[in-house]
Amino acid sequence: MPKKGGKHAEMGKETQAQCKRAKLEAACSPSVLSFENPDSLFGSLISPIKEEVFFKEYWEQKPLLVQRNDPLVAAYYLSLFQLSDLKELCSQGLYYGRDVNICRCVNGKKKVLNKEGKVNYMQLKKDFDQKKATIQFHQPQRFKEELWKIQEKLECYFGSLVGSNVYITPQGSQGLPPHYDDVEVFILQLEGEKHWRLYKPTVPLAREYNVESEDRIGNPTHEFILKPGDLLYFPRGTIHQADTPLGTSHSTHVTISTYQNNSWGDFLLDAIPGLVFDTAKDDVALRTSIPRQLLMQVNTADSTKKLSSLLRRLADHLDHTRELRSSDMKKDFVMHRLPPCLGCDSDSLTPGGKLPKIDSKIRLQFRDHTLISVEPDQENADEIRREMVYVYHSLRNRRDTHMMGTDDTASEDGTAQTHGLRFPLSYLEALKQIWSSSTVHVKELNLTSDEEKENLALSLWSECLIEVL
Repeated sequence: MPKKGGKHAEMGKETQAQCKRAKLEAACSPSVLSFENPDSLFGSLISPIKEEVFFKEYWEQKPLLVQRNDPLVAAYYLSLFQLSDLKELCSQGLYYGRDVNICRCVNGKKKVLNKEGKVNYMQLKKDFDQKKATIQFHQPQRFKEELWKIQEKLECYFGSLVGSNVYITPQGSQGLPPHYDDVEVFILQLEGEKHWRLYKPTVPLAREYNVESEDRIGNPTHEFILKPGDLLYFPRGTIHQADTPLGTSHSTHVTISTYQNNSWGDFLLDAIPGLVFDTAKDDVALRTSIPRQLLMQVNTADSTKKLSSLLRRLADHLDHTRELRSSDMKKDFVMHRLPPCLGCDSDSLTPGGKLPKIDSKIRLQFRDHTLISVEPDQENADEIRREMVYVYHSLRNRRDTHMMGTDDTASEDGTAQTHGLRFPLSYLEALKQIWSSSTVHVKELNLTSDEEKENLALSLWSECLIEVL
């Protein structure tokens, strides 16, 4: 990737002219993204780079800079979020810390300038203008429908939660010190321009956020200016810092992030307990006792050989069965992701059309928002717990708490609640029929009786998961 920098003031004047044109078009600017399906959305987001090229050459490997110089893209990006939106948003009841952070990078450190309680727009603008503070707006998809549409489709595409933050920085200022994140980052430049410097990771594919000192990071590997309509991607662990150059009144960009705690290591932590449980049913070696006083020993090195042997037995079992369960990661994703963007709140989603009967032809809806999981019966506290089939979905998730760290799925007794259905294990094959077919007749479902077939179809219909054709 060519390094670009310098002539900041000249670039600023050019960008300001482009922004003036863009503002005229923003109100009625057509989408330059394709929302037909998740694949088309991601393809249009990184255009003109092809998907296969992106994942072969850039994903988790190196930054990608897409400089477009396209007034239509710039106008669409401007419609996603701009500085002038803050006045109306503040009237909806924003709070410091929860919704907005005010900060500035001073001597290589982040200085937080938050006030207490509700955000007052005039005070916010004063800090922005006089203190040269950056405004960090948390999870704008809660308020901006177009970002909701984009992020919901990206969650379908990646199968991982997708969050976002907007950063608005006045000229001649920098909000954050050099740092790296634990997420894959896509940056869309919305207003003005931003001077970026990227550095070689000290921790490739990092699992946590960390600030790095200037004397440790060396020289930038990439340096460039982002203008309205441009896109920047970089992998987690990439050290970066950005400032708004002189000559531009301010810069606004949205950072869209994903793949936090979504590595093979995380998947193994989730899947290994189920693998051990299943393997122990058939393998007596896993059911033999650990040595006396093992839990009391400081040095357990003598046990590593035995553990290595048992891990090999688990691997052999996995090769034989070809099944690996991931339940908690799946449930966490479906419980906390965005609901479908239907042009209205998804809590108004109610079953419609004809009731399914034995002769009905049915079709699955919202495939990307559902999952099937086989788990021990959560409602049976007996010693012997039967396995049940659970169908989870995100149709009734709350957009207003998305990625806010609040557990909007908790019930009154504090236990986690998911939206979905519970069936006997004998229903699994019939469910797979529905999930794998474009359409299916209720009478052809792989269940013993017509009553079971109708009950299954009716249960799915009541959750808006199928439609009757």
